[in-house]
Amino acid sequence: MQEAIITRPEKIESNESTSQKNSRRDSHWSLTLFGTAVGAGVLFLPINAGLGGIWPLIIMTLLIGPMTFLSHRGLTRLCLSSSKANSDITETVQEHFGDKSALLITFGYFAAIFPILMIYGIGITNTVSSLMVNQLGFEAAPNRALLSFVLVAGLVGVMTFGQQMVLRVTSAIVYPLIAVLIGLSLFLVPEWNVAAQFSEVPSTGDFSKTLFLTIPVLVFAFNHSPAISSFSTAYRKELGDQAEPNASKTLKRTTLMLVGFTMMFVYSCVMTLSPGELMQAKQANISILSFFAERSDNMAFAWLAQMVALIAISSSFFGHYMGTREGLNGLVNMQLKKKAMPVNQKIVDRGIMVFITLIVWLTAYLDISVMGIIEAIVSPIIAGILFILPVYAVKRVPAMKKYQSGSNLFVLVMGIIAITGFIVSQLI
Repeated sequence: MQEAIITRPEKIESNESTSQKNSRRDSHWSLTLFGTAVGAGVLFLPINAGLGGIWPLIIMTLLIGPMTFLSHRGLTRLCLSSSKANSDITETVQEHFGDKSALLITFGYFAAIFPILMIYGIGITNTVSSLMVNQLGFEAAPNRALLSFVLVAGLVGVMTFGQQMVLRVTSAIVYPLIAVLIGLSLFLVPEWNVAAQFSEVPSTGDFSKTLFLTIPVLVFAFNHSPAISSFSTAYRKELGDQAEPNASKTLKRTTLMLVGFTMMFVYSCVMTLSPGELMQAKQANISILSFFAERSDNMAFAWLAQMVALIAISSSFFGHYMGTREGLNGLVNMQLKKKAMPVNQKIVDRGIMVFITLIVWLTAYLDISVMGIIEAIVSPIIAGILFILPVYAVKRVPAMKKYQSGSNLFVLVMGIIAITGFIVSQLI
């Protein structure tokens, strides 16, 4: 009896310690996935999503939650379906679909993420340069080659400290981003024009067209697939067979955060501005905060816009770097194995890090515009990998057959709408 009294508190303490560790892990990953999705695109989302008025936006809000959760859960399940515990997405698709299909899918995965990483390299360079001139009072913009290299190398340098450090850094910078989104949403409430928004009811044709063309924008804005492979691998290494249910809980939390905080910001902006004003912002190709700053001539908005952009770009950069590194690592390893060459993973990892740093730095220095590539090519590939591939895997892969359900049809239909919507938007 005495022995039981002595050992019981130790067991309780151990259980509490494990629970706290699991809670920290889940929180870190929720914030990392949130930060990956909420990049600089959140500042343009109210413009693109609100052009059709409030009524289509309400339907979009009802759809985007299930779309985001179910599609990312499907991709997570695919990543967890490998017979090897530490397989990433490249090794998993190679195991299930063969070398040729794996090469095509891995190249698509890499090609869909890397241009976005380059965009963030350009974005953070332009934002810091503008901040130094307009807010900090520098007489001229700093040397772009040096500035872009320091910024890109600094962001990549954080990744060299390991996954746990990245999770901590991402968690730290996402909290202020969430706070700012909430603060801005509440700040705009006194300027809402509720009657005007709800009185404008679009025709059935305009309503359907708006939904069709805006769903792809929401898919892209809520996408956190670049970090899903690393997320899945981390959970499987730590939790084994319990990885899927625990990962699903984290994905559900991430989706709730995305829909709650991001759409609150979108609604507040849309309720403040008319569709005509949103169109002015779109034609001027400026973010929603920049548009507000120009209207109010408020210096606080100018500072806030720069800070939000810096935080959003940095948090999203880390998630997209993970995906880019994994995709490129898969391509390199497949080619080395195909040629029967030995794989020194340390050398490969260093080479990939140097390659990514130099290319993103060069793109940022030259200020190359690759938005057209993203809109025309990258977005459909992302939708294909995120929505179509996992549903196909459920039918094709034995380890995935247990996930057959009616939700797969919903994901497939929304994926087809997203892909066709991306294509049609380029033609009109």
